[in-house]
Amino acid sequence: MIKDYYLTPKSSWMMRLLWKAAGGDRYILERATFADQMKYMCLGGVVTATGIMAALAGGFAFYTIFESKGSAIEQSFSVGTAIVSCIFGILWGAMIFNIDRFIVTSTGKGDGTEAITWEEFKGAIPRIIMGTIIALTISKPVEIRMFKTEIDARLYEEQLKLQKEYEKRTTANFEERLNTVNGDLDKLASERKNLIGQIQTQQIEYNKQLQGETNHGPGDGPIAKALKVQLDRMINELAQFDQIHAAELNKVESKRHEIQAEMEVALSKNVKVANGLDGLLERIKLAHEIAGWAISTFITLLFLAIELTPIFFKLMLVKTPYDYLEDNIKELIKAENGIEVRYDYYKDKKGQERHLVINHQAERLIYEKIKATEAQKELIDHAIQQYIELQKTRIDDAPEAFIKQIDDGQA
Repeated sequence: MIKDYYLTPKSSWMMRLLWKAAGGDRYILERATFADQMKYMCLGGVVTATGIMAALAGGFAFYTIFESKGSAIEQSFSVGTAIVSCIFGILWGAMIFNIDRFIVTSTGKGDGTEAITWEEFKGAIPRIIMGTIIALTISKPVEIRMFKTEIDARLYEEQLKLQKEYEKRTTANFEERLNTVNGDLDKLASERKNLIGQIQTQQIEYNKQLQGETNHGPGDGPIAKALKVQLDRMINELAQFDQIHAAELNKVESKRHEIQAEMEVALSKNVKVANGLDGLLERIKLAHEIAGWAISTFITLLFLAIELTPIFFKLMLVKTPYDYLEDNIKELIKAENGIEVRYDYYKDKKGQERHLVINHQAERLIYEKIKATEAQKELIDHAIQQYIELQKTRIDDAPEAFIKQIDDGQA
């Protein structure tokens, strides 16, 4: 706007866009000073930057959540997951952007001085809490992206440790069952070994008898025949033992192979189980361990400063022409619509000063309705009174007819 004493700079489309982001009124800003225009442009820039950072952080967080789990250092890029993450990231950024706009626009201008009083700070506490939560949600995904290489290396080590631990626990779980089955096999094998040992001993005695190496005389005599009979009996016992315990032995062997197959299947899942250790929570925890509390706190404080700066900035602003023009327009709108505000007019039960709001147009309409209703009542009363007078005149002229009407039930 051109004035004799000042020329307000013409705004660009980018400046107007940032004004909207900050909740500034274009009509007033184009009639205010360049300082007001820059102030709201900077506020809008901070809000827009926060929304963009939230979109990027949200997109990375959603990609980490939705991506297929695998080795921390051998992950492949997924186009489908990236598209879904971008969509969710844009929605997340738009939501944070609107929340920030609400926080900034709903934050008052304080008392118009640079000092932040306790009353101003107390009123801004809910907005500060909301801003803090938003800053934390943005800073953590950015933090894990900053240290992604170190996190991947540490996460791969943790996955290998988890694989070994899983193998150890899985083997221990199956060892007890295998020990029971192996015990049954060892029992049958021991009994069969004893029988074979007795047969071998008897075979040696029989051979010695045939070769004359004993004191009972050489040759195939009665003693050799007796040894032969005993040897044949032992061989038959071994055959019977194998026949009797064949089914049991097969059952135990089958059970043993079944347990070993189950253990191999369980052990084959160790990589899948270890790859499950690749979630957002684990990466945030490793980021804290790698970066340390100092760096992690610094990053969080950085985003807190970005998020909370507009709130404290508005509380510290001194009133400028924009603010006075805005107040003037608000008063004009209220006056045009018949709204009167008497500030600090009365105190409530708690002793807090309250404004008295008078809606003159509404009160005028209410007054008109009341008076119209009262006039209608007065006219109805008059009409009833005239009707009564008319009836009295008719009764005076012909009382017998009125009595007859009463008797006939027509009155």
